[in-house]
Amino acid sequence: MIDDRLLQVLLSPHVSEKSTLVGEANQQIVFKVVRNATKQEIKAAVEKLFNVAVSSVQVTNVKPKVKRFGQRLGKRKAWKKAYVSLQEGHDIDFANKLAE
Repeated sequence: MIDDRLLQVLLSPHVSEKSTLVGEANQQIVFKVVRNATKQEIKAAVEKLFNVAVSSVQVTNVKPKVKRFGQRLGKRKAWKKAYVSLQEGHDIDFANKLAE
């Protein structure tokens, strides 16, 4: 039951200009996670899925953005983002992970 939850916590790696700069400067990886995920669940999920040691997790709630669709106003969905710091000597290589 717990393993099923850990497999559902991480949605995808978040690739953007800001996340790339953060990754290079602070050795962090950014993930989109489910909105009700805790820091402990995110840490356990990353360690289980990628076989790495996580040193810290920082979480940010991204608020919905108001957009205009013609004459109507709408909102994008709110989502949660996790900045995961890995311990020295550990790294996640997504290119090789996808090939497996």
